[in-house]
Amino acid sequence: MGVNRLLRISPLVRENLSVAIKSIRSNGLRSLLTILIIAVGITSLVGILTATDALKREVFTSFEKFGTTSFSVVRKYFSTEGGARARIRNNTTITYSQALAFKKNSAHDQLVSIYAGVASNVAVKHEGQSTNPTARVTAADENYLRYTNTGISHGRGITSNDVDLAAQVCVVGSGIARTLFQRAEDAVGKVISVQGYRYEVVGVTESQGSAFGGSADANVIIPVTTARYGLVGENTSFSIGVVPLEFELGKDYKAEAEQVMRGVRRLAPIDETDFRISSSESMMQDLTEMMGVITLISACIGLVTLLGAAVGLMNIMLVSVKERTREIGTRKALGASAKTIKEQFLFESVVISQIGCALGVLMGVITGNLVAMAMSASFIIPWVWILAAIAVCFAVGVASGYIPAVRASRLDPIEALRYE
Repeated sequence: MGVNRLLRISPLVRENLSVAIKSIRSNGLRSLLTILIIAVGITSLVGILTATDALKREVFTSFEKFGTTSFSVVRKYFSTEGGARARIRNNTTITYSQALAFKKNSAHDQLVSIYAGVASNVAVKHEGQSTNPTARVTAADENYLRYTNTGISHGRGITSNDVDLAAQVCVVGSGIARTLFQRAEDAVGKVISVQGYRYEVVGVTESQGSAFGGSADANVIIPVTTARYGLVGENTSFSIGVVPLEFELGKDYKAEAEQVMRGVRRLAPIDETDFRISSSESMMQDLTEMMGVITLISACIGLVTLLGAAVGLMNIMLVSVKERTREIGTRKALGASAKTIKEQFLFESVVISQIGCALGVLMGVITGNLVAMAMSASFIIPWVWILAAIAVCFAVGVASGYIPAVRASRLDPIEALRYE
């Protein structure tokens, strides 16, 4: 009984809603333009935030696969000692021999992988078929797939025997396999060509989606020793991935890795560390801050557009009060109170804003997801932003309609009836 009473719409509300809809219809073109202005504002707000959220989730998923305990040792481009940003004079390249020495001297309770990106934006070919020039070639050892937590869907990964023999084999992403062979399982055993070099496909990785630097499904992984005969140049710097196999709380794995690497690079105690240790956790924190700034900027762009829509809505409501002065006088003469007149105009303003909101949310979700899917991110429905858009539009409707509604409610019925 109590719930039905709450859900039951009062006759006054129904009457005000009916009057609002009739007024919107009678001023169709003007109302439509205002609705479109609001819709554009909501589309920009919801669309940008939807695309940002979709990309944010995809990026975080890509980084989370590395785990919070893993980290990498990479070259350092700039010195930050003493607060000054200056280029380091010494060669900061991490050579393969240095990476191999680090791997040999590391603790036995750690998984160490040596890898390097050796080519990007290349096409992969097989018997007249070719992928788009978006593939990346990664030179890696037998631990790389475990370090990146990448599974194999068909075949096998790179083995230590492949590395020792510098075998002409490779593991390809599922996207490349599907493009060249229709079915991923058909890729195993076939020979592909990358930049003039031929490799036998021994495995296909599971679909990884979009990583921060592009699609992980467009990756070709070859043994690191194989890449040294052609694809690796003098300036190629190798990265070292480290994953503690049995994590012990309180143990500083990064500090241990820094000591080992300083020894490998023959640094004196007074020398500045000329390499960098980067963890997925710190990278995710940086990404969170960056995405937060992007979200804030996106929200500001949408809100500025909505501000223009609010001005337009207030203008149309003021014009509506002017044009309907005689109608307002008639309603007051028939017994309508100032409160009822005010509510009628507020309803009209809110209805216009909510229609624009519904159209803008629909367009924003579609547009945002199209942009996100073009960047290989998955489809999402941003319920938080949708609810926020509804609330913002309601506030815009009330704020834009309040002054015209008060002005309408204060009209003298006698003077209003005389108005021509």
